[in-house]
Amino acid sequence: MGLTGLDIFKQLPKTNCGDCGVPTCLAFAMKLAQKQASLDQCPHVTEDAKAALEGASAPPIKLVTIGDGERKLEIGNETVLFRHEETFHHPAGIAVLVEGSLGEEELAARVAAVGEASFERVGQTLQLDAVALQGEGDAFVKAAQVAAEKSAVPLILMNEDPTVMGKALEACGGKKPLICAATTENVEAMAALAKAHACPLVVKGSDLSSLAEVSEKAQAAGATDLVLDSGAREPSQVLANETAIRRAALRKRFRPFGFPTITFAQADDAQDELQQAASYLAKYAGIVVLRQMEPWELLALVTVRQNIYTDPQKPIQIEEGLYEIGSPNEKSPVLVTTNFSLTYFTVEGDVEASRVPAWAVVVDTEGTSVLTAWAAEKFTAEIIAEKVRAFDVASKVEHRKLILPGHVAVLSGKLEEELGQEWQVIVGPRESSGIPSFLRTSWPS
Repeated sequence: MGLTGLDIFKQLPKTNCGDCGVPTCLAFAMKLAQKQASLDQCPHVTEDAKAALEGASAPPIKLVTIGDGERKLEIGNETVLFRHEETFHHPAGIAVLVEGSLGEEELAARVAAVGEASFERVGQTLQLDAVALQGEGDAFVKAAQVAAEKSAVPLILMNEDPTVMGKALEACGGKKPLICAATTENVEAMAALAKAHACPLVVKGSDLSSLAEVSEKAQAAGATDLVLDSGAREPSQVLANETAIRRAALRKRFRPFGFPTITFAQADDAQDELQQAASYLAKYAGIVVLRQMEPWELLALVTVRQNIYTDPQKPIQIEEGLYEIGSPNEKSPVLVTTNFSLTYFTVEGDVEASRVPAWAVVVDTEGTSVLTAWAAEKFTAEIIAEKVRAFDVASKVEHRKLILPGHVAVLSGKLEEELGQEWQVIVGPRESSGIPSFLRTSWPS
């Protein structure tokens, strides 16, 4: 169990100096117990107290970094079971399995393809995060060297022979891959490799009990950055283990489980693999390893991850302003929408599909959709009229027509009053999907 605020207070200097930014030592202790402060904020704490409070000051799930450079993968450091309690901070990594037995040219191409995979959604670039390289013997060592040279993303090296793994690590040239995996049979040797090469280490058990044992042994041997593999591969057991590990780390402060996890989607069918992987993302996986690399599968999976790791208290939004969709001119239509990213980019896509370039007046509604913003009085006739004037829309078009979302048609009369007699407000389709036909048939050429 974690230390309580009073337990921590007993170890503090009790000077109430305020140098930590908190008025009293007791208040600081309470913040420390709730993971809202770090022990290094107190300049007067003794070394003995630091040792005693190490568990309290450490995050319940350690932050583990895989690889280096711009595309390093950071997982862990989560503090809640459910994102509505706070949020999830570090998106799970998505890795694709590559067989080390492939020919050098084919291997290099597949490794490069993982790093190059990229998707655009609601203004964000979504990418894959790692290559999971699997193989045996000298072929694996050679493959590790090729992968290190060709991969733009971190590597997960999958081989349980310490001798082979040592050679592969030498061949990787300090890329700091994730070593996979330490088991009850090889934990000391694998932990020594992880320590010597400053690499994170996967610890694998046959069940949760053996996983805790291997985790403790790896830490005792000097491996500090761990990733947990419960050993389960059947989806129902994977989900049960992932939930148990997360609860033990957060609720019980069980230190052997205080690390992110890795899971493996192993279905032969891409759709089944996608369902497995999406389930693992939803239930706490730190890394999900895929066998297949179908573009539709990857797009669906990175979209699921984006939704899970978007802060529910801070919707994705864009800056307000007057946006160009296509290459609009003075005769192009002017549409009004909100700055909720999903709303704007859906409208943008449908306008592009119509092949009618347009202007878009994007109103700051704090990242809420049209109906939600209207109900909250953040998308009113007065606000829209103010933005039309602020963005100087009249200087961009020779007509004076404004297209309003159909769901808020009730605003049309008031909006015309606010804008003045020269402006005409046109009620557009209720759904964005109706924009293409509306612009092609209702907007004058």
